[in-house]
Amino acid sequence: MVLLDSSNFILRLEKIANAAKKDSSFTITFKRYDGHDKPVPRAGRPPLPKPDTYMCLIRAQSKSQKISTVVREEDVPTMMSMYSQFMKSKMDGLKRVKKVKSKAKAAKG
Repeated sequence: MVLLDSSNFILRLEKIANAAKKDSSFTITFKRYDGHDKPVPRAGRPPLPKPDTYMCLIRAQSKSQKISTVVREEDVPTMMSMYSQFMKSKMDGLKRVKKVKSKAKAAKG
C-alpha cells in the first residue's frame, strides 16, 4: 500500500476512478487513526500512550491498486473539499433506479 500526501492521493484516486469506470469498481474507506503502527500490547505490559489529536486514515482500493493517506485535524477541511469535488465530478455514471408500482397501488389509481 502506498502512503501519499493529500493532493497526490486525490490525483491518483482520479486515475483509479477513470480506470474503474470501464469495467470494475473501487472502494474508499475512512478510519480514525491514532498514529500507532504497533499492535496493542499484551496484558501486564504498559499500554500505548493516548494521542493528543486523532488523524483520519483514508484508503482506496481497485483490483490490485491500493493507496492511502493520513489527514491531520487541521487539514481535514481542505481534504474534504478536494474529496467532495472529486465525488461530484466522478459520480456521473450512476444509473437511475426505476420505481416499480405494486399491483395493489396500480389497481387503485
